[in-house]
Amino acid sequence: MPDTTTFRIPKRRQHVSAARQCIRKVLADWGITDELADAVLLSANELVTNAVTHCRTSYAQVRVTLTLQETELLLEVSDPGRDRLPRPQDSGPDEERGRGLTLVEELADTWGHRQETYAKCVWARFMLTREAEEAHVPAGL
Repeated sequence: MPDTTTFRIPKRRQHVSAARQCIRKVLADWGITDELADAVLLSANELVTNAVTHCRTSYAQVRVTLTLQETELLLEVSDPGRDRLPRPQDSGPDEERGRGLTLVEELADTWGHRQETYAKCVWARFMLTREAEEAHVPAGL
């Protein structure tokens, strides 16, 4: 059975760091450290920042879900901006923005998005290394 953690933050830039802190704690509790933790945190930072920046719904919340199951970790970031689907951009070398999804694409084993009834979800999947698998102790043991 997978371990899953879900939390919500207000759709405000100042709460992106709170999301990173929550994710960092969950990963540490699951024994996920080093490069994998860094990749998940950086990807989460990009996806949460995109949700906060591009969602046009006032007073919205961003939902973050982490699921650890056997050999993979799934990061999902949802917001009510259902009709604003993400697209990687081809940013020039002097542009300050527009590289977030390209970065997620490089860090995650795979990523994508889906429309839900009242939201969109952008997800990134990370395969666990042998060390991370061995460090994870299922809940309840």
